[in-house]
Amino acid sequence: MLIATLFFWGGRNKMVHVAPAGLSYLKETFSKEGLLTILRIAMVFFFILFFWGLWGMSNGAEWTLQAEKMNLHWMGMDLIAAQVQTANPILILIFIPIVNYALYPAIDKVFPLTPLRKIGIGLFITALSFVVIVWIQGQIDTGLKPSINWQLLAYVILTLGEAMVSITGLEFAYTQSPNSMKSSIMALWLLTVASGEGFVALVNKFILGGGQKVSAYQYFTFFTWLMFGAAIIFTIVASFYKYRTYLQTQQPTPDEIATEPILHGGTPS
Repeated sequence: MLIATLFFWGGRNKMVHVAPAGLSYLKETFSKEGLLTILRIAMVFFFILFFWGLWGMSNGAEWTLQAEKMNLHWMGMDLIAAQVQTANPILILIFIPIVNYALYPAIDKVFPLTPLRKIGIGLFITALSFVVIVWIQGQIDTGLKPSINWQLLAYVILTLGEAMVSITGLEFAYTQSPNSMKSSIMALWLLTVASGEGFVALVNKFILGGGQKVSAYQYFTFFTWLMFGAAIIFTIVASFYKYRTYLQTQQPTPDEIATEPILHGGTPS
């Protein structure tokens, strides 16, 4: 937190300082173009909510319960099942520079990358992490006790997908929203994150509350196919998306322009 604070303070003079948009915010947000922008971006975010649902499972009880049935001896230590999920925050710090400065340039040489292509690849990678989890569960169900290294592999794959989906998604949310709507679109992004968690909660409620007899193997398999399906449909939808990049500037808002003469003691023109 101290390091983050120092970086934030160090860049204070390079940040774009934007005054409240005032009435122009409402005009732009609820205009035809504004509503179409929200709809266009929401169609993309809809598929990303499934990523957040699966990501929440990896950092919740589901993967931890699986880890309890595995061989937790790792590098001379006996781990606690709940400790395994700490691999995710460590790995994301490692993967962000690797993905941005090594993986993306390498892929871009043979397959031109766009933000939505990055997200699409990330969604497929996320599904692959659950393929590993399904395999682990199959081993457990046959009476074996696989090494925790297999779940760590799943975390490696999942975190790679996270670096491609989450980081790019934030950039996409910012650049694809008009200047006065950036906070609203970022709020929509956060709603997507929460909706992913909510979706998994609803599925769990249906399974547990409805008395459905679903094994852990079937449970993980369902989410694996769901993620693959969402990734495929996302790829199709993304191919029709038209980019409209809006970069925030220091330019005054229409409300500021209208009131500027008054602020300086003149009369509005």
